[in-house]
Amino acid sequence: MRDFACCRDKPPPTIDLPNIYRHVKIHHAHILLTKQENYDKIRLTMDFPKNKEARMAYITRELERKFLKLNDFFKVILVTGARQVGKTTMLKHLAESDRTYVTMDNTMARELAQSDPVLFFQTYKPPILIDEVQKAPELFEQIKIICDESDEKGLIWLTGSQQYNMMKKVRETLAGRIGILELYSLSAREKAGLVFDTDLDFSLATLQARQRKLPKNDVVQVFHHIWEGGMPQVQGVDDELRQEYFNSYIDTYLMRDATEAGGITDAVRFRKFLVGCASLVSEQVNYTTLAESADIAPSTAKEWLKILVGLHIIYLLAPYSNNELKRLSKTPKLYFCDTGLCAYLSMWLTPDTLRNGAASGHYYENYVVMELVKNYAYAKSKVNITYFRDSNAKEIDVFVEENNVIHPLEIKKSAAPDRREVKKYNVIDKASLKRGNGGIICMCEEPIPIDADNCFIPSNLI
Repeated sequence: MRDFACCRDKPPPTIDLPNIYRHVKIHHAHILLTKQENYDKIRLTMDFPKNKEARMAYITRELERKFLKLNDFFKVILVTGARQVGKTTMLKHLAESDRTYVTMDNTMARELAQSDPVLFFQTYKPPILIDEVQKAPELFEQIKIICDESDEKGLIWLTGSQQYNMMKKVRETLAGRIGILELYSLSAREKAGLVFDTDLDFSLATLQARQRKLPKNDVVQVFHHIWEGGMPQVQGVDDELRQEYFNSYIDTYLMRDATEAGGITDAVRFRKFLVGCASLVSEQVNYTTLAESADIAPSTAKEWLKILVGLHIIYLLAPYSNNELKRLSKTPKLYFCDTGLCAYLSMWLTPDTLRNGAASGHYYENYVVMELVKNYAYAKSKVNITYFRDSNAKEIDVFVEENNVIHPLEIKKSAAPDRREVKKYNVIDKASLKRGNGGIICMCEEPIPIDADNCFIPSNLI
């Protein structure tokens, strides 16, 4: 079993503990007690469920494949992502029995890491999983030394939020030694336990092959996923618990991390700012509007948005840039990494009200964009995801650029959108760019050809 630092000087009186674990809840932690001979070593883990029924079965994450591959290549692996998306759960699931676990949320462990990194690694010996490492950047120099003294791959696993200062330190200190991956909240297909055999290339043949593996697109199911979001802890809970979860998430994790990352202390204005961001979902960033929503200066709004991006709450979709195409927009579009949090902030209390509301198209676009982002974050091939907008307000929702080929995509909530939308893809040809398969991602039930290069694409195939 994985051993953890002792939190008691002496073992208790003899207790019959035959090859099983006993669970003892202490505040937000529980202690797993091993057999008598190993009683002096105790493992602390967070958020142990109150009862057996509350324990959610582990959901296989698509990032696992890439993580294990990088683990055989790099000495250090860092998994970034928002709080509560399942980083620690995934790594504990993948960890071998001798890997030590320690979290920087533990005050004593964090203070030791900050004051004496050498003693820290004498206490918590590799192979090790260090949780929330951004709270102890002092460890990075010692991690470098450990890596240089050992040839072992996958020696140190780290989790943390991708804050600018931390990532700058990581890249400066651990260049060539570390693989960096990002985990998002659950995708629709992770929740469905669905794995596709082929990578997404938007060709009719690939789309038809995917279609054979799952039921037809369903707007009710899609918007239930959008409303519920992908945070593991809200899956299948009732409406009241969902609201309480997101309220607590903002007041505890998010507010605390925003304070640590950027010195934000005004909780009232910060929450108003979050609501302002939710009101601009799937639109171009407007710092003046965001500033007005929270009664702050536009410069402050810019800094706060940067913090939310670093905490993986907001995703900014960059505009496409090309020297041959003049007068292109330079303003990114704003999306929430988790649509459930966005829906909560805008007080969409049920999936039905969200689906029938005026903002449903914006939420649908957010859902599709983030499903694409998650798909390619876990895929074998790297792509560049942008959007196109020129000075004449001609816009194409998504450009997926892979191997210098652009796949243009429009996003429409309709089940039967206007096929003429693909005519504006000709702008790619005017710039002498190579255009690949594309189409219109929508609520149609099956892939339908539009022309030789484009299809109507059911959104559940992404």
